[in-house]
Amino acid sequence: MKTNRRNFIKAAGVAGTGMVTGAVASCAGNPVNGANPTAPHEISQKEYKQKFNMSGYAAPSLDVVRVGYIGIGGRGLGAVRRMRLIEGVEIKALCDILDDRVMMGQKALEEMGMPPAKMYTGDENIWRQMLQENELDLIYIATPRHLHPEMCILSMETGKHAVTEIPAVPTVEDAWRLVETSETTRKHCSMLENCTYDFWELLILNMARQGFMGEVVHVDAGYIHDQRELNVSKAKAWRIEEFINRNGNIYPTHGLGPACQLLNVNRGDRLDYLISMSSNDFTMGPKIDELAKEDDYYKKYKGQWQLGNVNTSTIRTKKGKTIMLQYNVSNPRPYDRLQQVIGTKAISKKYPFPSRISVGHEWLSEEETGELVEKYTPRLVKLVGEMAKKVGGHGGMDFLMEWRLIDCLKNGLPLDMDVYDAAAWSSVVPLSEWSVAHSSCPVKFPDYTCGSYETNTPVDLEILKGGNTGIKNIPGS
Repeated sequence: MKTNRRNFIKAAGVAGTGMVTGAVASCAGNPVNGANPTAPHEISQKEYKQKFNMSGYAAPSLDVVRVGYIGIGGRGLGAVRRMRLIEGVEIKALCDILDDRVMMGQKALEEMGMPPAKMYTGDENIWRQMLQENELDLIYIATPRHLHPEMCILSMETGKHAVTEIPAVPTVEDAWRLVETSETTRKHCSMLENCTYDFWELLILNMARQGFMGEVVHVDAGYIHDQRELNVSKAKAWRIEEFINRNGNIYPTHGLGPACQLLNVNRGDRLDYLISMSSNDFTMGPKIDELAKEDDYYKKYKGQWQLGNVNTSTIRTKKGKTIMLQYNVSNPRPYDRLQQVIGTKAISKKYPFPSRISVGHEWLSEEETGELVEKYTPRLVKLVGEMAKKVGGHGGMDFLMEWRLIDCLKNGLPLDMDVYDAAAWSSVVPLSEWSVAHSSCPVKFPDYTCGSYETNTPVDLEILKGGNTGIKNIPGS
């Protein structure tokens, strides 16, 4: 992609006047705490014209979906175990730097009586060789975050659909590269955002579609998860390397994805701008100091941690809806994605359990809520929900996600999450960083759909087509 076609802002504080593409002059330059992140790149819509609209695009149907995996760690191995249970899936290739990880994947296939996959291992670039194989239809990417863009792009360029763990990209420029590659190759590029398939999130989305919520005007969303030990784990060294250098919401999509689907983002509305603020860090720096007293490995990280404990970003859509998005992985808090949906007729609140619904001053009773669950449970959950709970994966939502993906590919149906979702949802990462570094100035989202969001149709919850993909028995059941 030639970057000279775009009106880029080269660095924080350069050519900026507040909200990028026009806000208050007091926001120009002056990054706080000496931070100098790369400013969010912007594109002039007159200079970039959509090549092909991937929203609602139905790729040619596949009788068999031949899958290759890059990354067979915790997430990747779990995906192999789940995907082997879906009829019409052939797992043809397994790739990981570590031999033992690939062998664990092979064992999972052997347990199902499936033929062994071709192995790619031992070199950090061996995935490139795997992508040259012609017998793959879908690449499943479960690697550290910074590797996602190049793996997605090369997958599409070599004729494969790509699905990736989250977020899809770390920069806005990478987001545009995904969009342009997907449009050029007409290959799907989707994030593996499992929380959009949570049973409660799907229920509330269907209730909103059926008008029960009225007009949804605001959603509270987030990712709140005590990961203080994981943040400094040697086994996950890439986490500490990333966290010490970034300050914003660097993992936004678990809460944001369901919120965007509720608000029909990229399908009738779009994200317009955000304002982001981070607290200082009060936990991880001291933790590293303590670890460094006993282990020299941590000495190089002393005084380096940048990521604030709590980031809060407020997002406004073009139609005037709002999202409050929070991120906190370094305090002793119970797991929470917030997921409070505020409509003109009703509200819902997922956490803390039991999840609740209200149409006035009081929460509905357990019996009344149960009646609504029975009435509004979407067809996807009715088709696959019980099996998904047995298979597992975050309570079953992982299996729902993967079954739906394969069912769409086999039946030649549009995916629930497309490249524009991957680009927009992931862009919270660099945009929040820029806002945090500039005293919480507002910053614009690019319109990755180039205006087509106004006529793109919402995600299909009725499953009017498809829904016919079979499921094998779980080994040992």
